Order: sequence, then structure tokens, then C-alpha cells
Amino acid sequence: MPRLLSGALRLRRDPRMLKLPPYLSLLCILVGVVWLFLLPLDEYSRRTYISENALLPGQVHTYFGGSDQNVFRAYKHEVNSLVGKSNVEINDKLESIVKGLGLKAGRQNFTYRSAGRVYSGENLYAILQAPRGDATEAIVLVAAWENAKEELNRNGVALVLTLARYFKRWSLWSKDIIFLVTPDSIAGPQAWVDAYHDAHDSARVDSLPLKSGALQGAIAIDYAKEGRFESVHIVYDGVNGQLPNLDLINSVVSIAGGQMGMGVAIQEMWGHNDQYPDRLRTMLRGMLKQGLGLASGPHSSFIPYHVDAVTLQPFGDGWQDEMAMGRVVEGTFRSLNNLLEHLHQSFFFYLLMQRERFVSIGTYLPSAMLVAANFTIMAIALWVKSGQPEGEAEPVKMEADGIGSGETTRAPAVERDLFLPLGVVTICQFLAVIPFYLFNHAPDSMLTPAFTIFAVINTALPHSLSHLLTTYYTPSAQQYQLIKSFSLLLLGMFLSSLATLNFSLAFLVGLLTSPLTFMRPWPQSPAMRTACTVLLNAVSPTAVLVAAAFAWHLDINTVLREAAFAWDVCGMYTPVVVWCVWWPAWLAGSVTVLGRPEVGKTKQKTT
Repeated sequence: MPRLLSGALRLRRDPRMLKLPPYLSLLCILVGVVWLFLLPLDEYSRRTYISENALLPGQVHTYFGGSDQNVFRAYKHEVNSLVGKSNVEINDKLESIVKGLGLKAGRQNFTYRSAGRVYSGENLYAILQAPRGDATEAIVLVAAWENAKEELNRNGVALVLTLARYFKRWSLWSKDIIFLVTPDSIAGPQAWVDAYHDAHDSARVDSLPLKSGALQGAIAIDYAKEGRFESVHIVYDGVNGQLPNLDLINSVVSIAGGQMGMGVAIQEMWGHNDQYPDRLRTMLRGMLKQGLGLASGPHSSFIPYHVDAVTLQPFGDGWQDEMAMGRVVEGTFRSLNNLLEHLHQSFFFYLLMQRERFVSIGTYLPSAMLVAANFTIMAIALWVKSGQPEGEAEPVKMEADGIGSGETTRAPAVERDLFLPLGVVTICQFLAVIPFYLFNHAPDSMLTPAFTIFAVINTALPHSLSHLLTTYYTPSAQQYQLIKSFSLLLLGMFLSSLATLNFSLAFLVGLLTSPLTFMRPWPQSPAMRTACTVLLNAVSPTAVLVAAAFAWHLDINTVLREAAFAWDVCGMYTPVVVWCVWWPAWLAGSVTVLGRPEVGKTKQKTT
């Protein structure tokens, strides 16, 4: 044992150990990426299953159809007559319809302001009181007048009215059913669900005149397609990457795909052959949407309140009609009606590869954690290295007390100058408030000019900060090491915490910031300094934002406006991660690359 301890002590003091961290960091990044690409394989993913046995999806006979087809056509005629009218006129007509069915109806006004625009409207909802319940639980059926693509959802609204009339005739419901019609797919549902849980701002959103019990689930119908369809598309992405309980998705797949004989798709994969390329493409699409954190439909507003919800969209050309979609909704509501407690047994953190194949958080989380760990490894290594003298120093021989008779060597200790490195990292963090505030409060007409000006300033800012540091403080190599160490330590800490909440966002930001791990000053090599600066500018938040807008065929104004709207209305925290985590780390790394450290400035401790 003494020899083992002596050997470990000598190994710890071996200067060659400090050459390993860059390779360990690179290994973490590579293993994390490879790990992700292994997930679609059968050995790392598994088939979906129903954890909550009480759901019994597809075990009941659905009766929606027959004469209900004529009712649907009548309601669709009423909806068509409302096209082009104001939101209030539309709700006046729909309210008279639902009250004629014997349902209690309520209306709610809301007004949001974001990026100089006003988003206002009026929600209409009706409550079907459960004949066998005590108004302690409820299920929500949602149809927005316009879907997320601003298409008229005439079939969806008509189908909700038809189902309201159909459900009213049944006495089997143990939970109240709430029928909600909103003017749009994002602001309206968000205002309604905020007010339902008394989490709304009364200056912008009215309180609800009627309420039921705790919401157990929600289904949104996005049926803008005319004519018959072939399959149903399940949209399940929530705000900030939150997901509904997997049992809800599995239930819809079982009902639509098994009982009704429909095709079922996810992540806009209209044709899926269940092979590795399609599985990988589905997973990456899901990760991208989860990483962005945007609301993808009316269901997204419910998920942050732990209300499991999905949106159903028909697609393709086939022989399925509106009655088939209604039976899918009926079967899903019958399953949710069976629940004795909230969905909790299945997974809330998962990646879907295909409608019947997934990986859970325990399988995919290590990939993001490895990418985040590379920053922490390098930060610790830089901290240790900053405590050693620059260049080659004469070792001091010391006896190993009580550990055999061998000798160990240790380099003389160096005093760390923490004030300047901490000040630089702190300034970078505080500067992040500027873009964060600017792009969330600038009016719509000023977003593009503001972004252009910021992008130009952003390119010159590292050079300016580096020039100020070199001119007034002449930092040493140790101080640049500490700047990088503190910055990477913060980055690794943020991303490790974020990975448990939004795996995809943590992984994407980790990959884009991974070059920061290997950046260092190049005082004697202008070519390397220029190359590193160009690389960092290519992966800066502004450059990535422009590249993403170009790839999605959007202008930068639209991207910034949607981000500001999602922050103001839905509480999306992606802008916080981009401007307050990613951008400060990029700025500190750029300053480090441009640094010209003064050699021989470190102080050695005398003992």
C-alpha cells in the first residue's frame, strides 16, 4: 500500500499528466457523438409499450359515425358561413351552438404584446359535466380556428362541435370534457391554460368565468386538410422541449394504427421504413424541435402544467374520412376516461425513433453529459496548470514523509492572480444582458437593423476587449489560462444541468461550443490566431442564427420575432441559453485566442 500511494503521488506530480486533458476532452466529444448515432440501432432502443394498464387503448367499440356524418356536414356549413368574420362574431355563433346542446359556455379575452406587435383574441369554451363524476377531473378537446401554419381549421372546428353533440348523449363519462375553440394555435391556448391554473397576468389575460377539475389530458385537432386522408400525424413537442407522457402517444398509436387501421407518423416522416436512416432522421428532427423549444401546436401550452397533450393532423390521400378521425378522438377519450390517477408510470423523457420505437433518458443522457464533461475536464486542467510556473522550472526535491524511502519531485508553487480573470469572465456574463434584452424588446421593424448592427459589433468586440486588456493590463499566460478555465467551468456546469431538462438543447450547444475547449493564445503565430478567430466566428451565435434562417428559408426578422413571441407569451428559455450561456463563453474564448500574454509575469510562492 505505501508503494502504491507513493506511485500515485509521483504520477499526480508528473508534468506529463497535464498533456492528457485535451485528448480526454476530444475523446469525450467523439464518444458523445458516436453514442448518439448508435441510439437508432435495435441494441440501444426498444419497442414502446403501455405502462398504465387502466388505459386499455383500442379495447372499446367506437360508435361515432352513421348519422353523425350529416351532423358534421351541417356544422361545417355553419363554420364556412363564418369565414372572414371577426373573432367576436365567430364566437357569438359558436356559443349559441354549444348552448343549444345544453353545455355551459364561457368566453375569455387576451392581449399579448411582443416585438411591437399586438396579439389579441377571444377564446370560447364549453364544459360537459360528467354524469358519473364529481367535477374533480377534466379532459380537454381543442380546435384552433387557425392552425400553426395560419390555415383555416374548418374541419377541426366542425368536428369538435360534432363530438360535443355526440359526447353529450353518452352517460359513461367519469371526467368532465371541456371543448375549447381558440382564434390561433399558440397565444389562445396559452392564455386559456394559464388562466385555468391561475398563473396568468390579469393585465393581459382575463380570468375564466367557468372552471372544472384538474386537467388530466388534452387532444388538439388540426384538420385543415380537405377531402379524405390516409394517415394521422401526431405532434407532441412541447414548450422548452417538454414532452407528454409516452403512454398518451402509445395509446393514440394503438387506437389509430391498430384499431382503426390508419397509418401513424411522427416528426413529419410521411414514409418511414423502420430502417436505421429513417430512425436517425426522425430522432434528429425531434432533437432539433426539442432544442428550439418552440410551441408546435395548441397542445404545447398544456405540457408545462403537467397536462399530457398531443395534436392530431390527418395527411395523405386515402379512404379515411372525418368520422374515422372522430373515432380516434373518441377512443382516446374513452381511454383517458378510464384513468384513476394522472399518467405517471411511463416516460416523460424520451426520444422517438419511430412510432413504436424509443430510447429513454438513461440511454441517451450520457451523450450530452460527455460533451458537457469535456469543458469541466479542461477547466480543471487549466486551473492546475495555472498553479505551475511558465516554461521549464527547476524541480524541488522533497522527502515523502511516512511513505517508504523514495523521493518525489514537485515544481515550485505559483501564486494565482484571480482578480483580472474573474473580472473578464464577469464582464462577459454581464454583457450578455444587452443582446438578450435587445432582441426581446426591439420592435418588429427594428429587429433586422438591430441584428445587423449587433453582428458587426459582435465581430469587433473580441478584438476591442483583447486590445484593452493588452494595453492597460498586459495579462500573463496564467491569467489567460484562468479566463478560459472559469469560462469553461461555467459552460460545463450550465450544460450539465440543462441536459437533464432539455437534452437536445444542451447537446446542440455543447457541440457548437466544443471548439472553445481547444482555443489558446497564439502570440507567436499570427496565422494560427487568424485561423482560430475565423473558426470561432463561424460557430458564433450570430453566425449560426443566420445559417439556420437560411437553411429554413426564413428571414432573420421572422426568426427573431418568433423567438421574442415565444419568450414573452410561452416562457421559452432558449434565448436565455443562447445569449446568457453560449454567447459569453464564445466571447471569453475569442478574447483568449486574440491574447498576447506577457511571459514571465507569474509569481512563485516561497516556502
